[in-house]
Amino acid sequence: MPPRRSIRRTAEESDNSQKENAPQASPIARKIRTKGNRAPESEREESGREEPESPKGRKRARVNEEGDGHEIKVKPEPVSVRKQDRTLARDVDGFVTGSIVRVKLHNFVTYEDVEFRPGPHLNMIIGPNGTGKSSIACAIALGLNYHPSILGRANELNAFVKMGATEGFIEIELKGPVGGKNVVIRRKLTAKSKTSQFAMDGRQATGREVQQKMSELNIQVDSLCSFLPQDRVSEFAQMTPQQLLRETERSAGDDRLTAWHDALVNAGKERKELAELLAADNKQLETLQERNANLERDVQRFKERKEIERQIALLELIVPFMEYTEARERYTKAKEEQRRLHKEVQDLRKRHEPLHNLRKRFESQHRKLNELRDDKKKEAQQDVQTKLQNLKKAEKKRLKDIEDLEKNIAKIQRQLEEPVDLEDIQAIQEEIRQVNQLSQGMRSKQIDLQDRQRANVEVTSQARQEFNAAQTAMAQLEDEAHRKLDNYARFDPDGAAVVRWLRENRGRFRMPVIEPPALSVTVPNRAYADAIEACFNSFQIRTFVAQCEEDYQLLNRLAVDTTEAIGRRARISTWFRGDADRGTPPMTEDEMRQLGFDGYAIDFIDCPEGLKTFLQAECRLHRTAIGLSFQRVNGNKAMEIVGNSGGGTFIVGRTQNQVTRSAYGRRLAQNLTREILPARAFVGSTVDHARRQQIQETIMEARSRLETHDMEAAVLADEDRLLKQEHAEHKKQHDALNKRMKAVHDHHKRVVNMKNRLASQSDKLEKLKNAPPIDVEREKLKKSLSDVTKKRINLARQVTDLIRSSIADQDAATKAGLRYLQAGSNKTALDVLISERAYELDEAIARFDVAQRAYVALKEDTKRKLDASKAKLDEVDDDVRDAFREMERSGTVQNRDVEELQNELEVQRQKLDLCFQTNPGVIEQYERRKAEIEALTEKVAERQRKADKVERQIKMAKDNWHPALLDLVKSIGQKFSAAFERIGCAGEIELTEHEDYDKWAITIRVKFRDNEQLQQLTAHRQSGGERSLTTILYLMSLTEQARAPFSLVDEINQGMDQRAERTVHNELVKTTCGTGESGQYFLITPKLLPDLEYHRRMKVLCVNNGEWLTEDKRVGDLKTFLRRYTASAQAA
Repeated sequence: MPPRRSIRRTAEESDNSQKENAPQASPIARKIRTKGNRAPESEREESGREEPESPKGRKRARVNEEGDGHEIKVKPEPVSVRKQDRTLARDVDGFVTGSIVRVKLHNFVTYEDVEFRPGPHLNMIIGPNGTGKSSIACAIALGLNYHPSILGRANELNAFVKMGATEGFIEIELKGPVGGKNVVIRRKLTAKSKTSQFAMDGRQATGREVQQKMSELNIQVDSLCSFLPQDRVSEFAQMTPQQLLRETERSAGDDRLTAWHDALVNAGKERKELAELLAADNKQLETLQERNANLERDVQRFKERKEIERQIALLELIVPFMEYTEARERYTKAKEEQRRLHKEVQDLRKRHEPLHNLRKRFESQHRKLNELRDDKKKEAQQDVQTKLQNLKKAEKKRLKDIEDLEKNIAKIQRQLEEPVDLEDIQAIQEEIRQVNQLSQGMRSKQIDLQDRQRANVEVTSQARQEFNAAQTAMAQLEDEAHRKLDNYARFDPDGAAVVRWLRENRGRFRMPVIEPPALSVTVPNRAYADAIEACFNSFQIRTFVAQCEEDYQLLNRLAVDTTEAIGRRARISTWFRGDADRGTPPMTEDEMRQLGFDGYAIDFIDCPEGLKTFLQAECRLHRTAIGLSFQRVNGNKAMEIVGNSGGGTFIVGRTQNQVTRSAYGRRLAQNLTREILPARAFVGSTVDHARRQQIQETIMEARSRLETHDMEAAVLADEDRLLKQEHAEHKKQHDALNKRMKAVHDHHKRVVNMKNRLASQSDKLEKLKNAPPIDVEREKLKKSLSDVTKKRINLARQVTDLIRSSIADQDAATKAGLRYLQAGSNKTALDVLISERAYELDEAIARFDVAQRAYVALKEDTKRKLDASKAKLDEVDDDVRDAFREMERSGTVQNRDVEELQNELEVQRQKLDLCFQTNPGVIEQYERRKAEIEALTEKVAERQRKADKVERQIKMAKDNWHPALLDLVKSIGQKFSAAFERIGCAGEIELTEHEDYDKWAITIRVKFRDNEQLQQLTAHRQSGGERSLTTILYLMSLTEQARAPFSLVDEINQGMDQRAERTVHNELVKTTCGTGESGQYFLITPKLLPDLEYHRRMKVLCVNNGEWLTEDKRVGDLKTFLRRYTASAQAA
């Protein structure tokens, strides 16, 4: 960008017809090579595999001919595809529908205002570097609503607004349908917003509407085969052969190739999945059927056994029921008999009840009188006898107590008389006093020691707290480093593994190997993180830096060349430069500050000292100025200063400016701007190295203090141990003295106790000896007994007197006695009568008892059998219970008695014994597997139907796609080979087929020297010029087959030698201007060779630049200048 404040760019239009296009060389026929032997179409159809549905059970969407995601419904077409008419719709003015008629720019990148009209055929845009040629390509892509990423430059729209301007626009006029009006699309951009506004034909439109229009016009700016910007030229060679086929299908040939291919890819995947699932299902089905076949005999035997068990269960249910039925009948009869006999007994008891009551009354009176008489006899004698017995017992006990007391008294006296050697209590107390004095002194020492220990514990605790706090702070720092390493492992797992290995194997290297900048560089100020990370590319930020050649070689050998370090060969970048050229900053500190910059990138980072060489030599952080304020930085002045220093990078706001010098013309400065992306590696919390060093010093100091305090604690512990030993000795002495003192006291106490006991027992002995003798008490009792006898004699005499006086009454008593005897006789006769009648009653009762016992037994038996029958009914299965109830309703249960049923039950049990037991789990497996077989059979049939349907769809799509693709590749290959042959090299296009349609590919093979073999075009094998030459020749081979209304290539001739560049130019002129079959073409180049071929259909657009351009288009018109020059040359 020229260092001028008001610079405008214009494009002058110039027709040049110096030379007509030379006749094309006859194309060289080339056989299209395919990999693998392919069977004929009919054989492939018959042997096609059936594919199952997706393993997840969802139906895959297949792309139809329109390219959408709906299910394909391919209409049957003839196998030989009709050759489509490829002639683009061209109007009378020469423009095809969709080509660019006019471009107008305002405040776009380097342009203030410009408007130009390209031609309908080849448009050559020339001009020195930095004048804005590539900006035209950017304008075309952005103006037609394509994403900035396809340009390989900035990803945000506001980065394309001219520096210093607030807004701008792009206006592009596209050729409309033949006979219709053109389409004018305008896109307005603003510097402060990443959004934009569209207008189409003068009315506001949405981006979707613009995209729809691009689709209608078949414009393919997003295809590298149709639109190849300067920054993406190298990407063409980086495309895989599969991607190249896809881009070729989009750009040339039948417009349905892509849709057919998408349909085949999706259907092929579905077919493969269906085939895998079908194979698995069929294998599983066969396995299940085979397993069930082996179990059929066991299942049949199990069913037979189950039927026998069912019959047994039914019989076991019927037998108790019938037993209950029969028992109930017996019980009913016994109940009737019991009721009858019970009534008979009750009647007899009612008739005999008065006699029995009378007898009971007599018996009761007699029993009471006898008891009264016996009590009176015994009452007087019992009391005296009892007292005599108690007296004898008391005398025996008194004599025994006297004997025991005499023995105890003698024993106590002997113990008191025994001599005892006792210590002097005063001497013992004196010894105790001395020991206590020693203990008191020791306690003072202990108190002093405890004070010192407490002080030591406090200072140790303080030091330990400081140590733990420092350890915690260090752990937090280390934890941040670990989190940073974990984040780093997400995008560079090999690098993270090597970092972990290095941290564990630091001793194997002479000097520290510095970890990648993503881990070892920190940005203390988060505001600069995005700008700092923009200074690194993806390799630099992941590079390990060695500080000596020896470590560099060792790291590569252990980690990169062998598997010794991490178990596999790591894909990492390593760096060491002993004499790296760092260069000088492009601006001094004063110049940088005056321009509004905050400083150089290296000023805003913290890193190990050994990493700075790498950051300066490779990343140029010391030459990259950063200014976060867009308003304060003078971008034009900065670009001038950086450009004068040979180029470099500076960052303003969120825009990175890369300034280079053109290698042509006036060697003007060029500025490539890129939008800064948000930082990923430097967004985490930074690790403060100074803080880490401070924490380490704190840890070391605290550790030293802890060691000192631990030593003091050990000394104090030893002193404490000695004091404890001394205290233990004193305590031992004190305990021994206390024990001796206690022995003396215990002896005195024992003597006192024995004396007390002696006195007590002597008193008790005296009392027992002085007690009255038993003979006295015995005499008293005998005297009492004699008195009772005398009283009885007196009473007998009184009775005799009474008898004598009652002779008169005796007569009456005798008569009464006779009546008593008569009554007794009557009573005896009554007893006989009662006995006779009692016999009848007893017989009735005996019969009733027999009936009662039978009744109770039958009742219990019936109840028991009823309970057993109910329990059995509850235990059986539902089908057995239902069968029993049906038999009960129909009355067939009572057709047989219990004996017959038990015989049949025994027969069934014997059958069951003869039928071998089968594992019920086998039957469950059989039934479960049978259900699985039925479900799986239906599933296989359904998948087979889907597979057949997909196979038919694949055949119909392939019958259309394959011949059309072969024709396209053959046509491109012939032109490509012919073009390489004309420049003395060789090239061919190879179509590689595969059973997976997404792996079909186009491979470009070229050779540029006679002693070489044909080699595949890759991003690394050929040189830059060879890749560019191959790319443009391939694109030229597509031109006549292309469907896009316009194509563009930017600086494709960079790196070509003159011979190749001249050949490419001439071939391009012939292709785009000769036959009229190709669409509009844009070729952007900064240089031209002399004596090139031109065509009258070409249009040369010259991009001028300078310090000042006039607004008057008549002044400086290039067309007028050329006419005058031609006229003067002819006149001369």
